[in-house]
Amino acid sequence: MRSGGKNTKDIVKRQVPYLCTVCSFGFCPTFTQNKFYMAIQVGQIAPDFKLFNTDKEEVSLSAQKGKNVLLVFFPAAFTGVCTKELCSIRDTMKVYESLQAQIFGISVDSIFSLGKFKAEQNLNFQLLSDFNKEACTAYEAIYETFVVGMKGVAKRSAFVIDKEGVVRYAEVLESAGDIPDFGAIQKCMESLN
Repeated sequence: MRSGGKNTKDIVKRQVPYLCTVCSFGFCPTFTQNKFYMAIQVGQIAPDFKLFNTDKEEVSLSAQKGKNVLLVFFPAAFTGVCTKELCSIRDTMKVYESLQAQIFGISVDSIFSLGKFKAEQNLNFQLLSDFNKEACTAYEAIYETFVVGMKGVAKRSAFVIDKEGVVRYAEVLESAGDIPDFGAIQKCMESLN
């Protein structure tokens, strides 16, 4: 589902598989399962965060002001779909470099697991550990329950944030087997330059 203005830099994609119990509409952007649904909206200021990368350096979103940023939340290092997703970013890094994009992969894995994963997959962008689930929660990109009873795992999603810190693209996927629309993401980023 897409919504937003006609401009390609204002794109939101969100899949909500629940029937809203408040308004009786499917795919309700406001309520799901009797919970208030605070989705990140295109046009809002992106929530700031401070997370550690695999070199044990603190990285904040606010320090990226003046750069276009792609945040890619992924469930877990060393899993099939996550490896495929992040390696596809690695393999198209020249496109992102030409768009002057700063890319961050974010999961709830530890910096140590992410460091090993980054080295084994030869990833050429930073991975950030959201071990305490603060960024995932702020971006509404967290599975309450994931496979085999795991709780609080990053939900596969992508956010484009412009040089002023404004969200220009948001895609949150309910199915961990799906991958964000990187073609649409690249078009959005092109429109920002």
